[in-house]
Amino acid sequence: MLKERVWTAVLLAPLVLAGLFLSSLEVFKLFLAAIVLLGAWEWANLSSLSVFAVRFAYISLVAALIAALNYYSPDAVFDGFLLVAVAFWGLAAFWVVRYPSINGWQKGWQRALIGVLVLTSTWMALVSLRHLPDGGVLLLMLLLLVWGADIGAYFAGKRWGRAKLAPSVSPGKTRAGLWGGLASCALISLCFVFYLELDLLSGVYLLLTAMIAGLASVLGDLFESMLKRHRGIKDSSRLLPGHGGILDRIDSITAAAPVFVVGVQLLSIS
Repeated sequence: MLKERVWTAVLLAPLVLAGLFLSSLEVFKLFLAAIVLLGAWEWANLSSLSVFAVRFAYISLVAALIAALNYYSPDAVFDGFLLVAVAFWGLAAFWVVRYPSINGWQKGWQRALIGVLVLTSTWMALVSLRHLPDGGVLLLMLLLLVWGADIGAYFAGKRWGRAKLAPSVSPGKTRAGLWGGLASCALISLCFVFYLELDLLSGVYLLLTAMIAGLASVLGDLFESMLKRHRGIKDSSRLLPGHGGILDRIDSITAAAPVFVVGVQLLSIS
């Protein structure tokens, strides 16, 4: 399993980095849409849509929404949609905390509808971020925050993890891991505060935005774990050997991206 994980990462990392940072904005949109549509195929399974024709119709719907948003895409539409996405993640936090005693997401059509919102808002958030004057830097910051939260949580949890964070959803996550991930986010954000040469007030605001995005990344992971537990599967798919599926790789970003982008837009550092 470890060998598969390493080889998959080695082969895919250059492609992903090139698609995110070395492409034009239009190519970036297409590259990102391809990832999101693969995620939509997996989300259809999380929504108990197992018939091929139905799953194909589901990803076609997500593709049509992305195409429409790309064609019209006034800033007001993007901003309003992202605010709705941020509000949704507040509701998702409530569901995760109360799992399994809360209703509102268990039915297949409910999970499918949630997937449309989550996946399209992820595409919108990352496109909006890349479109900013300092978009490449901010995109890198977002990715490092998500990776840092995950890596910091792993090592802190391994060293000090005792109390479980959400045992009914993801027994492996600990409260110490959460604090370790947030500490990593704080260090990463401080580096970008100095790089962007922000004043004290803006720097503090970016730090707080980064910490909230770090929390959101953990929530995204927990929310997908909850859906998989409800569906009775371990991975969203077997597309990436040793890594599971696309959703298993981007679940943290789906929550962190809208939160981070809304925070950056309010800060107006670009």
